[in-house]
Amino acid sequence: MLTNSDIVELTALRHHLHRHPELSGQESRTAATVAAALQPLSPTRLETGLGGHGLAAMFDSGKPGPTVLFRAELDALPIEELSGAGHRSTVPGVGHLCGHDGHSTILLGLARLIARRPPERGRVVLLFQPAEEDGSGAAAVLADPRFAPFAPDWAFALHNMPGIALGRFSIRPGPVNCASQGLRVVLRGKTSHASVPERGVSPALALARLIPAAMAAGQGGEVVAGYRLVTVTHTRMGEPAFGIAPGEAELWLTLRTLLDADMAALEADILSLLHDEAKDQGLDLAISHHDVFRACTNDPAATQAITDALDALGLTHCDAALPMRASEDFGRFGAAARSAMVLLGSGTDHPMLHNPDYDFPDTLIGPGVTLFERILRDLLGG
Repeated sequence: MLTNSDIVELTALRHHLHRHPELSGQESRTAATVAAALQPLSPTRLETGLGGHGLAAMFDSGKPGPTVLFRAELDALPIEELSGAGHRSTVPGVGHLCGHDGHSTILLGLARLIARRPPERGRVVLLFQPAEEDGSGAAAVLADPRFAPFAPDWAFALHNMPGIALGRFSIRPGPVNCASQGLRVVLRGKTSHASVPERGVSPALALARLIPAAMAAGQGGEVVAGYRLVTVTHTRMGEPAFGIAPGEAELWLTLRTLLDADMAALEADILSLLHDEAKDQGLDLAISHHDVFRACTNDPAATQAITDALDALGLTHCDAALPMRASEDFGRFGAAARSAMVLLGSGTDHPMLHNPDYDFPDTLIGPGVTLFERILRDLLGG
């Protein structure tokens, strides 16, 4: 188990990461800090620059057995932090307002325990993934040829969750995070003088029709099979001038479904709507896809491994807040491994994720490390 000195040092490290947040795809300094913390622990193999700035540390027993991966995230958010914490962000407009600094610290705590007591068989991989917030990091890591030696049989992750009692875990098999993707829609016509709008081709009517129609195609509701939600996240039309009838508009939509299979149908419905409206109004249409997340589904056996560890440790758990509307890049690891994610409560009155006053509770470092260590001992011994 972690010592008091471990907790003090890990908390200081978490505060350091929090002060120096980096956006998705830019996590070079964060990765260097993590690598520097791992090197004295002598992992069997340490690979940096995976899928961008990701890194993976392997602790290999040298004996046959499964590969068990634990994942944390490196990136922060493009949000100005407004907390009063003494360790608040020093980077204007960027903050660790989702707790990825805490998740990475938990893995570094786990690394300390593995270094002191290696597994009896198999391999442990600690993956620090880049670019989780925009949905690109997991795919980039998995596509990197240098990740092949780290490919897991089992994969586990946790995410802190405000709204759940501090230190309480939440876990269930099956769907836990929605699939989602962003569509950037550009409608192009022709500008004209505002006194003769009929001489141009305005996207105004198309934009006015598309917003309610898109929202009607995905109205949300209970998060069960068939769930679909379309959220308008941004619009822009023309120039901020009274003398110009607009010739271009943008509409940003986020599509969300519980299951990957439902995403294809929702996307087809929205694309049909966009093409029909653009054609009807004589507009050119350009569509690009962004922030594409697969659904995250907990494998039954991996879920059982988590619940068995929680029960053995006497840690209370429930299935609160699951499945979540929010997306999580961890879902991609389930394609080739038995994977599961567990939530760890940040407190019922704690500021929500992505809020400007959010901060990861340091008291979660110990429980997170304890759970992960029990899982790996159950699967690999030691």
